[in-house]
Amino acid sequence: MLILAGCLGLTAPCAFGFETTAEHAVILDYDSNIVLYAKDAVEPMTPASMTKIMTAYVVFERLKDGRLQPDDVFTVSEKAWREGGWASGGSTMGLAIDQQVSVADLLRGMIVQSGNDACIVLAEGISGSEEAFAEEMTVRAQELGLTTASFKNSTGLYAEGHEISARDLAELARLTIENFPNYYKIYAERDFVWNDIRQPNRNPLLSRVSGADGLKTGHLSQSGYGLVGSAVNDGNRKIIVVNGLESERARAEESERMMRAAFREFSISTPLAAGDEVAQVPVWLGKERTVSAVVNSDLALAYTTSDRNRIRAELIIAEPLSAPVKEGQEIGKLEISGPDGVLKSEPVYAGTSVDKMGMFAQAFEGLANLVSPSSLASAE
Repeated sequence: MLILAGCLGLTAPCAFGFETTAEHAVILDYDSNIVLYAKDAVEPMTPASMTKIMTAYVVFERLKDGRLQPDDVFTVSEKAWREGGWASGGSTMGLAIDQQVSVADLLRGMIVQSGNDACIVLAEGISGSEEAFAEEMTVRAQELGLTTASFKNSTGLYAEGHEISARDLAELARLTIENFPNYYKIYAERDFVWNDIRQPNRNPLLSRVSGADGLKTGHLSQSGYGLVGSAVNDGNRKIIVVNGLESERARAEESERMMRAAFREFSISTPLAAGDEVAQVPVWLGKERTVSAVVNSDLALAYTTSDRNRIRAELIIAEPLSAPVKEGQEIGKLEISGPDGVLKSEPVYAGTSVDKMGMFAQAFEGLANLVSPSSLASAE
């Protein structure tokens, strides 16, 4: 095995100097879609009211393609009132049975006030039942590549098997911002008045972090306190997800700390672009002594200031490389490692072809190796 070691001076998406008290967490760079930090981010978790980001996404799609209009009106059912109204003890818009409510108002009741009743009215108005709407949510999420998503309702109220990972929630937030910029603005509204009752947006980032404009909080006894947030600073947007915090105060403080760190502590670099040479690799019995080892795609890495010099890069060639070698042939892998092990592994390929030596040249090469000082020393 041949190992060529070096130092990139950067770190990959695992910040050794950064930690969080959240059970699940993600920091995502919006423009590059690179995860800057992750903690138990791919395991499905109970999302609580952060579910409503997906509920809103389904509604936004219908508004965008014209299947639904903002002034369309839905009727409040007994189920929506009973499971999502004031008497339920949960987040509510405060709707009354048989009340006629526009889609525009229901969206604000769901997003700003986190109203469970608004969610159920929208679900029933669109799909006939909340159960059918939840199935559509799951199917659509899977189509979007959110493979951990499984929704049992539109509200996020606890149900067995109702889950999604922090990483997929971050991606859902990114898709919402990208695909529905006009409707996304609702997430930044500070309050909403319905039936003369003003309820504030529960997202603490809106008042704590400059440039914060979304998205959604969540809390259940089974999940702890969570938040999906986004903010823009100097034209650069970051998305964070936290879940499993112990209190509303802890959520506010930790989400603020993570969002500030996202802008202050993390950077992104591309030390290797597609086609760049990693190293020259020896070729046994080749007409050329070495071949260029190249990467076929950009190698983008996230790093923190404190960790940028703690990363090592190793080019690993598992077997001695023998001619002939074809251009584009996979010849090894580039491993990016830190104190806690391998962070990223990328295949490397031959940048050119190397033909095999002729028989006479092979014989001469073998003779040269036989009488080399190293071989003579071994013979002694």
